[in-house]
Amino acid sequence: MPETISLTYQEAQPMRLDKYLAGQIAQVSRMKLQEMILGGSVQVNGKIIKKVAFKIEQGDKIEVFLELPEEAVLVEQQIELDVIHKDENVIVVNKPAGIVVHPGAGNAQNTLVNALIYHWNEIASVGEANRPGIVHRLDKETSGVMIVARNTSAYEWLVKEFKNRKPQKTYLALVDGAPPTPTGRIETRIGRDEKHRQRMSVTYGQAGRKAITEYFTSKAYKDHTLLEVNPLSGRTHQIRVHLAYLGCPVTGDTVYGRRRKTIEIERFFLHAYRLSIRLPGDSQDSEFTAPLPEDLKSVLKNLERE
Repeated sequence: MPETISLTYQEAQPMRLDKYLAGQIAQVSRMKLQEMILGGSVQVNGKIIKKVAFKIEQGDKIEVFLELPEEAVLVEQQIELDVIHKDENVIVVNKPAGIVVHPGAGNAQNTLVNALIYHWNEIASVGEANRPGIVHRLDKETSGVMIVARNTSAYEWLVKEFKNRKPQKTYLALVDGAPPTPTGRIETRIGRDEKHRQRMSVTYGQAGRKAITEYFTSKAYKDHTLLEVNPLSGRTHQIRVHLAYLGCPVTGDTVYGRRRKTIEIERFFLHAYRLSIRLPGDSQDSEFTAPLPEDLKSVLKNLERE
């Protein structure tokens, strides 16, 4: 099943096509992307480009035709969902940790999308083929609020809202140690890590894309700090990368933080606590919240006892 990925290059400085795509498409290696370019699977401004070093410029429209593995065919699965809100246009769920948002390589089933199309079959025809209804994502181990479109008009509305950075997202993150100041704003560029292509990292010069995160101390413990975090952009792994950059990585994050966990926790401590967003047709924002799940509550209780 082919998937079309549409991108717009936003930076002022020209960049090699293969390098840009490697920083945008996490599930495909740079070598594979180069093969796809040479094979005619990439278009720039409607024209097939077969030169990996082709320089793209600000405003260029790029389309990548990605062939998904056979196992990525969507399957309806009876998986229970914690529904926060539903109407004729959207579903708002509290995504549990441990579940991938949509099918992909190695995750053909048991995803949020598999559950959504079982409960609301009309979502299967909304948006992109392998991620129907999905307008934003959470990492597999991140729990919390997610909104999904039920029809095409709602999908287009929500995509536009997220593209314009209008929704306000608040996460709760427990970090090892403490940030340098109780409140702060982090502004860097984030791109694909040159040495470890499955990871993101803070980049310099014109590499990567601009990323902004604000944080506020909610509670200070002996060796940890609970933060409220507001990402003002939507880069892959942004919160985890930015907090690690400050020297206070998310507790339990063995990818960007400490390999040996500082406390007993099954996953990293990151929860999408609140989403404020304008629903289709509304003039005012609606706010949705998801309480901390029991595993994360238990961690805080243990810290309180200490």
